[in-house]
Amino acid sequence: MESLNWVTVAAALTGVAVVALFFGRWIQRRMGRAKLQDAESLSRQILSEARKEAELLKKTAAIETREEWIRAKAKFDEEMWKARQEIERREQGCTDRETALKRRGDQLDGREKELRGKEKRNNSRAEELEKKRQVLDALVAEQNTKLEQISGLTAEAARAELLKNLEDDARAEAALTARRIRDEAERDAERQAQRIIGIAIQRLAAEQSVESTVTVVSLPNEEMKGRIIGREGRNIRAFEAATGVDVVIDDTPEAVLLSGYEPVRREVARLALEKLITDGRIHPGRIEEIVERVRRDVEREIRELGERVALDMGVHGLHPELVRNLGALHYRTSFGQNVLKHSVEVANLAGMMGAELGVDTAICVRAGLLHDIGKAVDHDVEGPHALIGMDLAQRSNECAEVVQAIGAHHGEIEADTVYSVLIQAGDAISGARPGARRETLETYVKRLEKLESVVESFSGVDRCYAIQAGREVRIMVQQKEVGDEEAVVLASDIAKKIEKELQYPGQIKVVVIRETRAIDYAR
Repeated sequence: MESLNWVTVAAALTGVAVVALFFGRWIQRRMGRAKLQDAESLSRQILSEARKEAELLKKTAAIETREEWIRAKAKFDEEMWKARQEIERREQGCTDRETALKRRGDQLDGREKELRGKEKRNNSRAEELEKKRQVLDALVAEQNTKLEQISGLTAEAARAELLKNLEDDARAEAALTARRIRDEAERDAERQAQRIIGIAIQRLAAEQSVESTVTVVSLPNEEMKGRIIGREGRNIRAFEAATGVDVVIDDTPEAVLLSGYEPVRREVARLALEKLITDGRIHPGRIEEIVERVRRDVEREIRELGERVALDMGVHGLHPELVRNLGALHYRTSFGQNVLKHSVEVANLAGMMGAELGVDTAICVRAGLLHDIGKAVDHDVEGPHALIGMDLAQRSNECAEVVQAIGAHHGEIEADTVYSVLIQAGDAISGARPGARRETLETYVKRLEKLESVVESFSGVDRCYAIQAGREVRIMVQQKEVGDEEAVVLASDIAKKIEKELQYPGQIKVVVIRETRAIDYAR
C-alpha cells in the first residue's frame, strides 16, 4: 500500500513537471515573438531614418554640386571675358601696327621717288663736272708751261723745292704742337686723376661707421652678477685667466662689461659668458671647457669668413694664414671703421681706378684686400702694420707688386709701382669719405663752433645754424640790412671765406634765408 502511494506521488510529480515544462516553453515562445516584433519595429525605424538621411545627403550633394557648377561657370565666364579683352587688345594692336606699316610703306615709296630724282640730278652734275675738269686740266697744263718758262725750273725741280719748304714748316709746326700737347697733358693730369677718383667713389656704395665701444653682455637678473663673481671671486678670476680680458662688474643694471685690447679675445669672452649664463653652471672647470669650445668655434668662423670674403672678391690662391688673418680683421676697428669692410672698399676702389687706367685689376683688388692684413697680428708683433703685412705677404709667396703695395700704402717704403699709388688713393678715399670714421665729440663741436663763428663775422647776419653734421649752414639775415641781390653776394662771400679758413671733408652748403614778414593786429 505504501509502495502504491509512492508510485502515485511520482506519477503526480511527473505530470506536474510536464505541465510546468510545457507552460515554460509556451512563455518562452511568447517572449521570443515579442522581442522579434520589437527588433522588427526598431529595424524599420532605423531603415526609415537611414532613408531620410540618405535623401538629405542626396539633396545636400545636389545643392553643393549646383553651387560648384555656378562657381565654375562664373570663373569660366570671367576667364573668357579676360581672354576676349586680350584678343580685342591684340587685334587693336595688330590694326595699329598694320596702319603704321602702311604709312611707313607710303613714306618709303615717296623717299624712293625722291632718291631717284636726286640720282638723275647727280648724274647730270657729274657729267658737267667731268667737262669742267677736262677744261681745268688743260688750263693747268698751260699754266705749268708758262711757269716753267718764267722760273727757269722744271716741274720736278719746283716740286722738290716746294716739298723741302713744306717739310721744314711741318717740322716746326710739329714741334710747337708737341709742346702744346705736353703742356695740356700736364694741366689735365690732375683733373683726369680727380675724374677717375670721382668715378670710383660714385660707384662705391658702403655702410656708415658706427661707434666702437667696450663689449656689453646683458644679464637676465642682478643675481647673475654674484654667480659670475663666484665664491671669493674664483669664477671671475678663472674667466679672466681663460679669456685674457677684464670683466667689469659695476652698478650698471643687468649688464657686465668686457674690456680687452685684442678684439678676437673679447669676442670669445662675450660668446663664452653668454653660453655660461644660458647654461647656468658657472664654476672654474665649466668656464675653461666653455671658453675652449668657443675659441675653436670662433677660429672656425674666422677662417670661413676669410674664405667667403676672398671668394666674393674673386681673389684666389691665398695662403691659409692670410685667409685666417683676413677673417680676423672682421673683429678689428680703426677709428670706428670695421677694418675688413674697409679692406673690401679699398679693393673695390683700386679695382675701379685700375680699370680706368687700363692696368691689371686683379692685382689692384688683391693688393687692396690685403693692404691692412698686418692689423690682424699687430697686437702680437712689433712695428707698423704696413711693414708687418708686407712681411706676411712675402712669407706667403705673394707677387712683388702686391707686397710692395702693402708696404707702401702708408709711406713706410717708397711707392715704385702704379699699384702702390692706387692702393694709397683707395685707402685715403675709404677712410676720408663722409661717415667712414667716427670723430671725437670735442673735435666735432669745435669744428661746428668755428664754422658758425666764421658766418657770424659778416654784417647783416642775424642767426646761423650748422646742420647735417656740419655739411650745411643756414643763415638768417636781417631784412632791412640785406636785400635780395645782396643775399646772393653774401652767400658767395661766406663760401669763399669758409674755403679759405676752414678744413673740412667734402663740401659745405651755404644757404642764406631772407624773409619778409608783414605783421598787424586785429583789435
